Amino acid sequence: MSADKHEVRREYEDAALSSADLAADPLQQFSLWMQAAEERNILDATAMTLATVDADGQPQARIVLLKAYGAEGFTFYTDTRSAKGLQMQHNARVSLLFYWRELERQVRICGRASRLDDAAAQAYFASRPRDSQLSAAASEQSRPIASRQALEARVAELQARYPEGAVPKPDAWGGYVVQAESYEFWQGRVGRLHDRFFYLADSSGRWSLQRLQP
Repeated sequence: MSADKHEVRREYEDAALSSADLAADPLQQFSLWMQAAEERNILDATAMTLATVDADGQPQARIVLLKAYGAEGFTFYTDTRSAKGLQMQHNARVSLLFYWRELERQVRICGRASRLDDAAAQAYFASRPRDSQLSAAASEQSRPIASRQALEARVAELQARYPEGAVPKPDAWGGYVVQAESYEFWQGRVGRLHDRFFYLADSSGRWSLQRLQP
């Protein structure tokens, strides 16, 4: 089976972007764009692609949900035994990508991932809906399982063990924070002459800003 998609295209016409529009601090600029995405009621505005590299040098990418951001970095949670958890243990360098289609904007962030302390993971796990707690506790993420029924049986066993209240956080479930080392802000433009701006931190933590060719 094959398909030709050469003619699939659209124009980007929402807005322009110049260096004068950008904050000196890329975290502040990210916050402004995130706020704009949320005010536009974009579905899953906090969804981000997390790219890691496995032990063979093969890049891997998947969607995760941003749960907090600030000077300490960008936070998300997962099973530390998962493929991404093992890959970040092997190589802490990762990339995050936010794409807000309705705003014709992307933000790409590169940096290093590190584990959050268990207290933070425990606090967030306790705040999750009970069904999400059960799913996380039942699943050994990324590992093979014989059937959907086998997975549902694990959930049922946990429901019987904890009929009321919170489900205990699994030891292997935890949080990560990505400390940004560079940012790229992308704004789609007519004729594919897009606006791209790149922030890079020097050894003292000061940010420089450059326009990139599209």
